Amino acid sequence: MPVQREAAEMGHGRWLLVLCLPLATALAQTTTPMPAAAPAQETFAAATTPDAVIDMPAVAVSGVQPGPGMWRVSKGDHHLWILGTVSPLPNRLQWKSEQVEAVLAQADQVLGSPGITVDTDLGFFGKLMLAPSAFKAGRNPGDVTLQEILPADLYARWSRLKAQYIGRDRGIEKKRPIVAASELYFDAIKQSGLGDKPVIRPVFKRAMKKRKLDYTPATLELRIADPKAAIAEFRGESLDDVECMRKTLDLVEHDIPAMVERANAWAVGDIEALQRSPAVGTQAVCVAAFSQSRAARKRGLTDVEARVKAMWLEVAEQALQQSDTTVATLPVSELLATDGYLAAFRARGYEITEP
Repeated sequence: MPVQREAAEMGHGRWLLVLCLPLATALAQTTTPMPAAAPAQETFAAATTPDAVIDMPAVAVSGVQPGPGMWRVSKGDHHLWILGTVSPLPNRLQWKSEQVEAVLAQADQVLGSPGITVDTDLGFFGKLMLAPSAFKAGRNPGDVTLQEILPADLYARWSRLKAQYIGRDRGIEKKRPIVAASELYFDAIKQSGLGDKPVIRPVFKRAMKKRKLDYTPATLELRIADPKAAIAEFRGESLDDVECMRKTLDLVEHDIPAMVERANAWAVGDIEALQRSPAVGTQAVCVAAFSQSRAARKRGLTDVEARVKAMWLEVAEQALQQSDTTVATLPVSELLATDGYLAAFRARGYEITEP
C-alpha cells in the first residue's frame, strides 16, 4: 500500500516515513495569520452596541454537502478527470458524490494519488519485528526532553498548547519535535470539528469494485536494503526539526479557523474560495527536517517531492494516451499552484477545463 499524500496509511514496512509524511500531508494547509484578539473591554463594548458584528470561531459544516466539481485534462478524445482534495475535512460531512460517481461510471481506469512506496528486503514477519525499533526512533536520542531541546520561548508555547489540546501526557515530552508537533496538530484539528475520517476513498472503492475498474498506481518506489541498520542510525541522529515545531505551533495558534473555512469551501463546492486560499504551509519545512538527515540522504530519500511529482505526471500521461477516460485525485493546493500539476499539463500542451 503506497503512502498517499491525503491520508498516509503507515505500515510496518514504511518505518522511515512515519516521522514526517503524515505531518507533511496534514500540514499542507494555509498559514495566513489571524488578527489579534481584541481586549475584553472592546469586545464587551462591541457586543452591547446595536447592530454590532461579532467575529465568532469558524464552525465546520455538517450534513449532506455536494463537494467541488472536477477539473478535466484533455488531448483529443482522451480525458483525465481530477477531483481536487482537501485534508482535513469536516468530521460530520456526508459527501453527495453523484458527479464523481457519474464520471467513474464511464471511466476506463483510476489513477492512484501521488505518494511513496518503501520496500525492504525483509518479509512480513521481519517488518513486524522492526516495529518496536521504529517506535523508539520517534524519541529523542538519549531520551532528552523537549524542554532540553527547544528554545525557552518555543517550549513555553508548546506547553500552553499541549495543556489545551493534549492534556497531561508525560511520554510525549521525550518525543522528537516533529513527532510531538504531529500529535498536537491532530488533536487540535479534532477539537475544531475536522478530522481524517475517510470521505473520498469509500466512493472510489465502491465504484472500482462494482465495475472492476483497473487501478493504476503512480507512486515513487524507494527501496531500503538495510532497514535494521537504517533504524539504528536514525535513532542515534538528531534532527533539525525545531523549525517544524515552530511552524506547527504557528498553525495551531493562528490558522485553524482558516483550515475550517477551507474544509467548508470544499464541502459546499466553492471553487473560488479554494482558489483564493494560499498554498503556503509547513510541509516543506517538516519534510526537510527528515530528508536532510544523514540516514535519509545516505539511502536516497532526498528530493522526494520533485521525484513524486515527476513520477505521477509520467504515469498520468501514459494513462491519457492509453484510455479514453481516467479518473484521479490530487490535493487542491498542489493542483492549483503556479508550478503545480495543472501548470505542468498546460506546459505540455493539454487543454484544461475548470469546474
